[in-house]
Amino acid sequence: MVWQPEVDEIQRRVEFAEKMGGEKGIEVQHGRGKLTIRERLDLLTDKGSFQEIGRLAGAATYEGDQLVNVRPSNMVIGTCTLDGRKVVLNGGDFTVRGGAADASIGNKGGHAQNLAGDWRLPYIRLLDATGGSVKTFEQIGRTYIPTNPVTPGIEKLLCQVPVVSAALGSVAGLPAVDACLSHFNIMVKGISQVFPGGPPVVKAALGIDITKEDLGDERSQVFESGVIDNLADSEEEAFDMIKCFLSYLPNSVWEMPPRRETGDDPERREEALLSAIPRSKRKIYDPHKILAAVLDKDSFFEITPHYGRSRIIGLGRVNGYPAGVMINNPKRLGGSMDVAAGTKVIRFLQLCDTFHLPMIYLADEPGFMAGPEQQRQGIVRAGAKMLCATLRTQMPWISIIIRQLYGVAGQCHDRPSGMFKRVAWPSAHWGSMHISGGVSAAYRRVIDESDDPVAKQKEIEAQLDALASPFKTAEAFNIEDIMDPRDTRPMLCEFIEMAQPILKTQLGPTSTPYMP
Repeated sequence: MVWQPEVDEIQRRVEFAEKMGGEKGIEVQHGRGKLTIRERLDLLTDKGSFQEIGRLAGAATYEGDQLVNVRPSNMVIGTCTLDGRKVVLNGGDFTVRGGAADASIGNKGGHAQNLAGDWRLPYIRLLDATGGSVKTFEQIGRTYIPTNPVTPGIEKLLCQVPVVSAALGSVAGLPAVDACLSHFNIMVKGISQVFPGGPPVVKAALGIDITKEDLGDERSQVFESGVIDNLADSEEEAFDMIKCFLSYLPNSVWEMPPRRETGDDPERREEALLSAIPRSKRKIYDPHKILAAVLDKDSFFEITPHYGRSRIIGLGRVNGYPAGVMINNPKRLGGSMDVAAGTKVIRFLQLCDTFHLPMIYLADEPGFMAGPEQQRQGIVRAGAKMLCATLRTQMPWISIIIRQLYGVAGQCHDRPSGMFKRVAWPSAHWGSMHISGGVSAAYRRVIDESDDPVAKQKEIEAQLDALASPFKTAEAFNIEDIMDPRDTRPMLCEFIEMAQPILKTQLGPTSTPYMP
């Protein structure tokens, strides 16, 4: 019992930490519809698994030699398990000085970041914090150069372990940037906003009165800008999404993605696939039904579903193995790639290549979106970036052309090196450009000089349509196979199984750094 007084003192100081910002701060947090960081830890982590680091860090108040109070750090860090997997967690405590980034104690964020990198563990940020505060200037008696000890090293970490961020309140300044320095991020409807500077900053800089909701809630960040990938209806749903996302990824780039038994027959052949693509090129179909028919049942996790909607991307399983999955969405811009979809796809390709996930692309690409609006947004340069991003990948890749593949955008489905397979359904057609538009350009003089220009154009189009059969392309071995759509799942299962030994040879960081 020699050290019992000191042990009692440890417990006393732990109790100060668990009080967070005090009853008033907690009441305000709950009044905004938000959980406290301690409640979030209980909800997210496996029961009893959280091991806090730096729990005694704080600003102490003494009366003489007697400790009166400790205001805890507004950042809680530690290790825990999620569904049995060890991760490093960093959570902001808004009840303590609004989670201000420059009011933290020591470099706890940097310590957590280094811990994740050194131990090769996934890194999760629960962001509920603002950036710097001018109150700090008064406390330290000066201003300071805007540097942060947490930031250096994140560019390396993104190339090594999964990084996930959840915006769980008004997230501004450095924490807002942290939300984007990740492989996957999420916000919660009704309680989350993300911006570099809040309404007071906007008012001072631009003279504009605006609410924090109008400035940075899901309307701008999820649906318009794509800054945030996914939207949850509650904090509990956000935590479920975090666990689901991580379930497809390895702990680090030095490990294989984890396989799960799904109980789905790899030889399953869905009769509906034979009629999935309408014969009329003007009719659309449901791409999600196609994914459900070829992937393991209920295994598709869509990423960034509300932005760049002409391309659907996400993670899925094939015979239990994780894979990146893409399919064009004919319900949005006819499936054409615009700047938003291209930006989304580039990040996704980097994610899958970084963590050695094979790529499955069900292609129905009519080309880059044309028109004055896309021209103003720089579709040509965006297309060039998309092409380079595709060519830089190294993961095993299979493209199944289910309908169309045209133009330079159609080239963004393969690469000259690496493990690559390309097959097509009988519904497929392709070319450098669409026949209807191409005839108008290439045969303009012939058409204009004919007695009946409309009839002449239809005649030329019919002649070229006769050449567009995918079987003629197969005759020239420009496609590996024209296949029965019902055989798609068995073929995918075989391809993904064959890819596993190749993926093992690619473990470790890729040659191209991950760029958020």
